Amino acid sequence: MTVSDDLDRSFRDSAARSGLLDAGYDLVDSPLGQLLVAASDRGILRISYDANVEEHVDWLSRVAGRNVLRTTRAVEPVRRELDEYFEGRRHAFDLSVDLREVTPFTERVLLELARVPFGQTATYSELATRAGNPKAARAVGMTMNRNPIPIVLPCHRVIGADGSLVGYAGGLDRKVALLTLEGVLL
Repeated sequence: MTVSDDLDRSFRDSAARSGLLDAGYDLVDSPLGQLLVAASDRGILRISYDANVEEHVDWLSRVAGRNVLRTTRAVEPVRRELDEYFEGRRHAFDLSVDLREVTPFTERVLLELARVPFGQTATYSELATRAGNPKAARAVGMTMNRNPIPIVLPCHRVIGADGSLVGYAGGLDRKVALLTLEGVLL
């Protein structure tokens, strides 16, 4: 027996609507390529430039629970705000984030990162200081490299102490594109 795409989508959306999912995910088109977006009832769990679904579903199952399905409904608020951001109509995200799998230091750094405004940048050292550990610039760099929610938690806004564009897990071309979208002079 084959299930139609419409029936399958209806089942998945119904599961999300009924609160039966620990996490939902979908693939979202963006000017930077396809993004894998995952969310729980707590907020966004992941935005990834790598759309390797199987690897992410395994991770989601370990972090959020076994009930993980691909469903547009679970990520619709994220999709909408990302679309608005890429269209230049949104300068701040109004989304909850689910950081349950990160360390307390990483959480402090990511929450400080979220405070770096649209169109502005900060250095690794500045973020380390804001997170309460001025000597942890390298650790902040590692946190940026492993940021589970890029774009929304804007690690693209973090630059080297000398103003240079250093590393970006999504690739420097994407970092440049995001900063250009935000009007940051490079």
